[in-house]
Amino acid sequence: ASNTVIPPLSTAVATAAATRGIGSFYLTRILFLRGLAFVYFIAFLIAYNQNKGLIGDNGITPARDVLNALEKIGRDKRKRRDEWWDQQKQSGNTRSPLPTQPDAGLVQIVKNTKYGRILGDYLNSSKKFQNIREVLWDRSDRLGRLYPSLLWFISKNDRETNINKYLDRIARTGLGLSIGMFLLGAANVPLLFSLWICQRSLMSVGGPWYGFGWEPQLAELTFHAMFMAPLFSLNAIPYKSPVPTVTIWAMRWFLFRIMIGAGLIKLRSGDPKWKLNNLSTMNYFYETQPVPNPLTKFFHMAPKVWHKFEVLSNHFVELIAPWLLIMPWLGRKYIIAGGMIQLVFQSILITSGNLSFLNWLTMLPAIYCFDDAFLSKLFTPGFTTSASIASYTHLSASGAGFGQLFRKSANIFFAALIIKLSIPVVKNLSSKKQLMNASFDPLRLVNTYGAFGTVEEERIELIIEAAEDYNGPWLEYQFKVKPGDVTRPPRFISPYHYRLDWLMWIASCAGSIERSPWMFKLLLKLMEQEEEVCRLLDIDPFSPKNGNADIGRPKYIRVEKYRYKFNNARGEPYWTRKRIGRYFPKQGVCSADMLKEITISPNP
Repeated sequence: ASNTVIPPLSTAVATAAATRGIGSFYLTRILFLRGLAFVYFIAFLIAYNQNKGLIGDNGITPARDVLNALEKIGRDKRKRRDEWWDQQKQSGNTRSPLPTQPDAGLVQIVKNTKYGRILGDYLNSSKKFQNIREVLWDRSDRLGRLYPSLLWFISKNDRETNINKYLDRIARTGLGLSIGMFLLGAANVPLLFSLWICQRSLMSVGGPWYGFGWEPQLAELTFHAMFMAPLFSLNAIPYKSPVPTVTIWAMRWFLFRIMIGAGLIKLRSGDPKWKLNNLSTMNYFYETQPVPNPLTKFFHMAPKVWHKFEVLSNHFVELIAPWLLIMPWLGRKYIIAGGMIQLVFQSILITSGNLSFLNWLTMLPAIYCFDDAFLSKLFTPGFTTSASIASYTHLSASGAGFGQLFRKSANIFFAALIIKLSIPVVKNLSSKKQLMNASFDPLRLVNTYGAFGTVEEERIELIIEAAEDYNGPWLEYQFKVKPGDVTRPPRFISPYHYRLDWLMWIASCAGSIERSPWMFKLLLKLMEQEEEVCRLLDIDPFSPKNGNADIGRPKYIRVEKYRYKFNNARGEPYWTRKRIGRYFPKQGVCSADMLKEITISPNP
């Protein structure tokens, strides 16, 4: 607030303004932006620490494979388009207007007009435009989703041999930007766009490691935030840039979609444990969730009647309470209540398990259920007074300037875009075949979400073992937080996230190794003792760093399946486990040569 220039208002006006805050969201924006900066800092810290082992030059699934595959898709699309255009030119049918189909969209109607065909003739003949189109639009997957990334701008030689440097640069840039935004409590459009493109650059090439629902959720939230922030100002309380009403409601609509999607997917998943005549989900959830924390065991040991109450409470929070967020006629206190319900719910989830930064991220749009009057006690008197004066001056200012006109135009555009992109999302939420964590537009700006549609009843852990000799001894690899050693208790890491550990849990639920093809490469990297990959582990039993100087490189590897359960007795071990079979290979053991023969083509 000390950097904020207060307009020359009388003391009486300033005193009166300090008592305001209802319907004003200057302080709300500060709290939101600092929360967003915190989540981004964690996300880029994870990227900096782990991406070299996951998608780096010698990573498990190198980013270059995704880039090369997408580049080939772009070349093939352009080749087909060029061939089509040559045929059009030979037939002399490039500028004549075409008949329009009854169901054609506005863009197609314009393209089929005389002037639209002339413009199309020019663009299709422009090599420069076609080069841009190939990079920005043609490099898409089978669903038409685009893969924007700063990594497209590096040389092909660096892409093949030195991508680690650029992965680190992107992560460090994101870390710097997020720290700056947190300290300022402010952001402008260029800053937010920079964070968005850094995050999307990694998400686009992240493969399975960035396939979690919170990645597009973070990108979508940042897209919303761009229309909430000033264009250029970095003042925490910019007098000429209040939070647009349309953005406030878009944030609430965003949170509504997240929670309703999560609730509906549970009812439609076919898992009987979520049904009202069963309500047994929470009997199993805590023990089988991806990454437990030290409190998870105590949540699990609660009485079954309490677990039934938890399931009912979950249905209330995800299916009924979200309606409080989007019904303006209910009034301010009900919207505040709706926001508080979601914050408390996410806080409980944070205490009960390590679910990455998902819950922290989901809290952020809920902040827009609270205005400055509600949040004022979290800020110093200087901030609250400045925010109140800003609200007063905005209400009393003339709205005829260019800046106001630009802002209104941007708000109208944003509202229209959110409405249009929400149509397929609403259709999906209304469908009996609802998709979870799906996108319907090329840039994934508005998406549908969901979590834990089904809950396993047993915790199956995949234990990787390797040996120098076929007859053993077989030594286990220990992961950072994934249960392995039964004497090791879990720890708090949220909002931090170990991507490999999480995907090992997904692989254990998915079935055969063919459904998790990245694991073939993981096993090969472990046998080759690739340094960056081994850093993703807690203990590599063949590393000299673990006091095993006399042990050579592993020659054979296998993956066993164990059933893990909490040890209800006090003291060690923390877990009990029982071997239930082999995951890979089904018989015998596997060598490095066998793994090298297994080819996995990248499929972005």
